[in-house]
Amino acid sequence: MSTFWVVLFLHCLSVLANQTVFNGTARTSSPPAYDDGLFTPLEDLNALSLTQLSVLGHPAFPNYSVRIKKTAFCDGTVSAYTGYIDIEARHIFFYFFESRSDPDTDDVIFWTNGGPGCSSSLGLFMELGPCRISDDNGPSFHPESWNTNANIFFVDQPIGVGFSYADYGESVSTTEEAAIDIAAFIFVFFEHFTKFKGRAFHMAGESYGGRYVPVFAAEVYDQNAKLLAEGFTPINLKSVMIGNGRTNLYQQLTSSFDMQCTAASVPPTLGVAECARMKQMIPRCEKRLKESCVDKFDAVDCLAAWSFCATHLEVPFWLSERNPYDISQPCDAKGMEDLCYPVTRHISNYLSRPSVRKTLGVDPSVPANFSSCSPTVGEAFNVYSDTLRVNEDYVGALLERGVRVLIYVGTYDWICNWVGNERWTLALEWSGKEAFNKEALRPWAVGGDLIGKGRAGLVRSAKGLTFLTVDAAGHMVPYDKPTEALDLMQRWISEEGF
Repeated sequence: MSTFWVVLFLHCLSVLANQTVFNGTARTSSPPAYDDGLFTPLEDLNALSLTQLSVLGHPAFPNYSVRIKKTAFCDGTVSAYTGYIDIEARHIFFYFFESRSDPDTDDVIFWTNGGPGCSSSLGLFMELGPCRISDDNGPSFHPESWNTNANIFFVDQPIGVGFSYADYGESVSTTEEAAIDIAAFIFVFFEHFTKFKGRAFHMAGESYGGRYVPVFAAEVYDQNAKLLAEGFTPINLKSVMIGNGRTNLYQQLTSSFDMQCTAASVPPTLGVAECARMKQMIPRCEKRLKESCVDKFDAVDCLAAWSFCATHLEVPFWLSERNPYDISQPCDAKGMEDLCYPVTRHISNYLSRPSVRKTLGVDPSVPANFSSCSPTVGEAFNVYSDTLRVNEDYVGALLERGVRVLIYVGTYDWICNWVGNERWTLALEWSGKEAFNKEALRPWAVGGDLIGKGRAGLVRSAKGLTFLTVDAAGHMVPYDKPTEALDLMQRWISEEGF
């Protein structure tokens, strides 16, 4: 595989066998498109079955339906649900966990992992979900889960990721296309389960989620205008949360120098001669990337510029055999098969068990061996240049419309590092730029207790935009620093501040 495909991929990371319930009548065929006479909304999640999938639809989205069931696994203290978003012949798998605190009033969080092409089971079982898998014994209770006081979705998207599948080889190759499906599903869910209607809603993601989440949130926001015009309840979109995001590829690319050749994170990892050569390339790369990728996007020229600059600024890191997700740790070529974390293999083994797949309601057409990340999906996004797109303008537009944005970054991450993320937030063009840039980085601590708890990282915040670092955390902040991650999430959704 060429260096280009390796680096791009690493930038982040059928018919049901079970009977499906339609208004109480069991069928074995694939779910049809929505029909007013066929579907009756289920107002209460308690009406769902543990053994059978119920089908939900809505006349506003006649090509969409949702298959959902109760699922007893992972966290016995809350109600959990799994199922599929059905978009004609395309089917997106999701997990949903109610809050451990007060599911009837707590906020709702949507979570996606990145890749492009990586399953959100990584977020669920490795990072912020109600259970963790650390070995082949299966899941164990995770006390610092984000569903401590929030209801939360984990979604395998787009098609071809995790348990998601297509009937006839359909695929999604751009973030904008994926956003349409996600926005429609969110509306359908809220419409059927009315206790969540109007509830504060936050869209969160990690890594390539820095590309996904702003676009998904924009689609939800724009969809709201159409819903209001048709008399439906809009989604109460409050905020966006991006962890170690790949929002601006070009700032991330040039900041590779800072992470390898300065003490921005750990002591320099490259030799003096290599760093001197690398530094000379930065002005040239900034110019070429700006001209071909930012000022005017030209797929051919942008790809050429990116490939040239990645060769000079990123390849030295790959040759060093360090963990791209935690620069303080080593990771050899064999380790890269597990994304440098053996726990990913345990997650895949667990989700490959037939008994687990039956419990979750996984469609039998899904391949037997679960894969955390799909190279096929990643390469499809590359082919359509989705991985080269500038994305921060979505963030600026959301801020202008009152949607708060949190950018949090572990300081040990190299691949989507804090230096590049800080630079694009400072360069972001929006009405709050001056106020945001005037704010100096200041320490924050868990619970605000700097004396007792000590510094957890640095933060800058103004006018709805917050940039925050988490000391000694890697690419997956909730994995390395679960206490700090839960605290920052709780303070963010409560609007307590840092």
